[in-house]
Amino acid sequence: MRKTTLVAASAAVLALTLTACSGNSGTAQPAAAGSQTQAAGGSGLASPFTDAIQLASASKQGTEKSKSAKFTMEGSAAGQALSATGAMAIDGANTKFSMTSTAAGETTEMRMVDKVMYIKLPADQQKQMGTDKSWAKISADGTDPVSQALGSSLSQSAEQSDPSKMLDQISKTGRIISSDQTELNGQQVNHYKVELDVAKAIDQFTGSVPAAARSKLTDMLKGKDIKLPMELWLDKDNLPVQVTMDQGPMMQAMGVPGAGDSKFTMKYSDWGTQVDVAAPPADQVVDLGELMKKAGR
Repeated sequence: MRKTTLVAASAAVLALTLTACSGNSGTAQPAAAGSQTQAAGGSGLASPFTDAIQLASASKQGTEKSKSAKFTMEGSAAGQALSATGAMAIDGANTKFSMTSTAAGETTEMRMVDKVMYIKLPADQQKQMGTDKSWAKISADGTDPVSQALGSSLSQSAEQSDPSKMLDQISKTGRIISSDQTELNGQQVNHYKVELDVAKAIDQFTGSVPAAARSKLTDMLKGKDIKLPMELWLDKDNLPVQVTMDQGPMMQAMGVPGAGDSKFTMKYSDWGTQVDVAAPPADQVVDLGELMKKAGR
């Protein structure tokens, strides 16, 4: 398998994970009665929240009720442009998603089902790798270098792709800097500017990192004043419509080359739409670890 395919897969899932941005998130407390009042003008849009925990609770209730959404993503990771479109069925650790991403100039189709990532192999790559299977899978317990590097992160990204998780993180590490009401894509929304303080809960930012590297990464972030800017737009049901996040300051603190340009914009639509994501037929799937062994890599 060409390196660019793995780059495309890992970069896109990384972006999805970072935009969702939660490792081991806690449970937000219920919003206090009367914390949000109906806005004038008949739009159905309530006044913005002023408390991050209330904001997290209200949005989590909405996403858990809706259970599914479609999404698009645009951004860059360490200076590398990437984009993706897909759909997700939200169910905590059992969340599933399908996604087509473009990174490093290559388009890759992926599916996450039962914590296993499936990556579609183009015909030329099947020939190159000596297989007639059209899908390769990466499992968290894989022993090959690629699975060991990506497996744990990919398996955790299912739960982390739930957009309500980002709001859990806000309740633990962030504060609402400002809010206003505006129009986005033809609908009235509440717009929030938020600042996340990495030092308040470093584990929230390292939860998806393989255990072998997590301790080292935690040590790199300790004692550093890292603030991450985020903006989010919520509709009248407190469902995310758009989220932007700048991971640059944290990536720079980690010494990642070109880390100054690590920003993502995630857009959500069609909340509550039926989303069916299934694993590819078993006879069309090959284990990536076995494939790499046969190829002598």
